[in-house]
Amino acid sequence: MSKHLKILVDELVSFSLLQEAIIPYIPTLITQLTQKLLAVSKNPSKPHFNHYMFEAICLSIRITCKANPAAVVNFEEALFLVFTEILQNDVQEFIPYVFQVMSLLLETHKNDIPSSYMALFPHLLQPVLWERTGNIPALVRLLQAFLERGSNTIASAAADKIPGLLGVFQKLIASKANDHQGFYLLNSIIEHMPPESVDQYRKQIFILLFQRLQNSKTTKFIKSFLVFINLYCIKYGALALQEIFDGIQPKMFGMVLEKIIIPEIQKVSGNVEKKICAVGITKLLTECPPMMDTEYTKLWTPLLQSLIGLFELPEDDTIPDEEHFIDIEDTPGYQTAFSQLAFAGKKEHDPVGQMVNNPKIHLAQSLHKLSTACPGRVPSMVSTSLNAECDTALNGILLIG
Repeated sequence: MSKHLKILVDELVSFSLLQEAIIPYIPTLITQLTQKLLAVSKNPSKPHFNHYMFEAICLSIRITCKANPAAVVNFEEALFLVFTEILQNDVQEFIPYVFQVMSLLLETHKNDIPSSYMALFPHLLQPVLWERTGNIPALVRLLQAFLERGSNTIASAAADKIPGLLGVFQKLIASKANDHQGFYLLNSIIEHMPPESVDQYRKQIFILLFQRLQNSKTTKFIKSFLVFINLYCIKYGALALQEIFDGIQPKMFGMVLEKIIIPEIQKVSGNVEKKICAVGITKLLTECPPMMDTEYTKLWTPLLQSLIGLFELPEDDTIPDEEHFIDIEDTPGYQTAFSQLAFAGKKEHDPVGQMVNNPKIHLAQSLHKLSTACPGRVPSMVSTSLNAECDTALNGILLIG
């Protein structure tokens, strides 16, 4: 370890231990770090040193803004000139780091997006940035921060950029390596953008997803697709999900239930992801009239059974043999790798946290509501079709509700 790198690592350890005690010294430190950053950007030949330099910047932001969120403006004033120079000079080794720091700064803002960020927004959609695989995770995170903090501003002042945003999504989901990043972006669009701003694009989004399913279905894609359609169901309603499926092709809703949701839901991993799917499926079971009164009714009990399985059974982590091979994509030439900054890490976000705390209780309450609206129907469907294990598990869920 070089002398300069050791000093930087020691400083990081001290910051982590001292936390708020070092706040008075941070302005001086940031001035020194930005000067050093500008100097090494001319010849970024020491990757470990560069990485820890950005870690020090992120930790300084976290410590200071935890105590005083308004201080984010001071960091922006100190860093944006250097960041602009790095971006304009296309310093490939630093660009993913710059985007991560900018995400951290933007997420610290509590109100609307400052104009300095909005000026950058169109440039983030330029195809050349997305050609480099090392940029993709940081760019997606930054676009998510834009959507979380400024969806209304984008819808009103940058509506002409929405097709470009969806173009990025289209590029990402075409890639087996980056399709999950495309879903991260799409989920943020669905969750945060005003519904009317994306109305005209919704059908095309689903068509693109079905084309990918048809041409190149993988377990990773299926898991992301399941989370997306359930988030869509939560955001726009169960009936809207059924209508958009059947608007693309008659009876497609039934095919998606039978061929994808019911048999594959056990593959979903992650507590938040499972919760999204549980709440979405509960809506399909209890807030979608065609599930009670059409040919789709025969799928009601199998769907309930799959939801109970999601609650009670272990995750299905099996992967087909053919998916164990690494898909080498067409990325010719040198590509800067993405390195995650530990102190720029993003907190896990639960999009249904304010709506539903316990998805089992939510299912019990929703079934009770449906039983009241359709007397006799729910007990009849459960008693005639649900297997014994699921019936026992359901009784336990109903008791806690």
